[in-house]
Amino acid sequence: MSITYAIILGALQGITEFLPISSSAHLIIVPLFLKNIYQGLTFDVALHLGSMLAIILYFFKDWVSMFKKALTQPKSQEARTLWFLLLASLPAALAGYKLEKAAETFFRSPTIIAAALIMGAILLWISDRKRNLVKEIKAVGLKEIIFIGIAQALAIIPGVSRSGITITAGLLAGLKREEAAKFSFLLATPIILGAGVLKISKMELSELNLYFFIGIITSMLTAIFSIRFLLKYLRKANLSLFVIYRVILGLAILFAVTVGYIAK
Repeated sequence: MSITYAIILGALQGITEFLPISSSAHLIIVPLFLKNIYQGLTFDVALHLGSMLAIILYFFKDWVSMFKKALTQPKSQEARTLWFLLLASLPAALAGYKLEKAAETFFRSPTIIAAALIMGAILLWISDRKRNLVKEIKAVGLKEIIFIGIAQALAIIPGVSRSGITITAGLLAGLKREEAAKFSFLLATPIILGAGVLKISKMELSELNLYFFIGIITSMLTAIFSIRFLLKYLRKANLSLFVIYRVILGLAILFAVTVGYIAK
């Protein structure tokens, strides 16, 4: 791997992690289209750690407030939101534990990724046209939290998009677009942190090389930009742009498979 390629993949991860277009799909498919060797799960860990740092830094005041209130005012709204975030992370954590091998093999099929992109686009389109998207995060109840958490578990399949499926679930629960995106971003932290710690514990020190840290930094910086962009964008627009992109990408993958440019 070259430094340039590490930067490209870092930027790709940072931009796509928080847009509802599936970062995992891009990290699998782009190397196939470019005829490059897959960068490996170790480098993927670096990219996701960068994304996690971006969430912590961007929402630092929110995290500090939630943890502070959880300790000093356990019945406050901020404390409630923190516990809900942790609760909503459990289904995805269980799915990751039970389906880890499938996620690293069977689910990485370009055909499955393409199908997930297109199906996810349809669900996103349906939820985006739901009326009465008026709720704020503080108005979300236990039933909606469980629903969003179960939806996040589906992101074990590349192409589904963790942010895409949780934003979809948030919209179906009646959240405003911007609020659904913010909750999706906050919800990413526990699951990315847990997966990162688990993977790092299995890594050798020799794997923590220059490319690893380039991946973290590039992913973090571009992810901050991506978060800011989507939150600002959703104040004025709907999600049609991302629906169209997902369908086009899914069809492009299926075409590439059909003509034999990439393997099934």
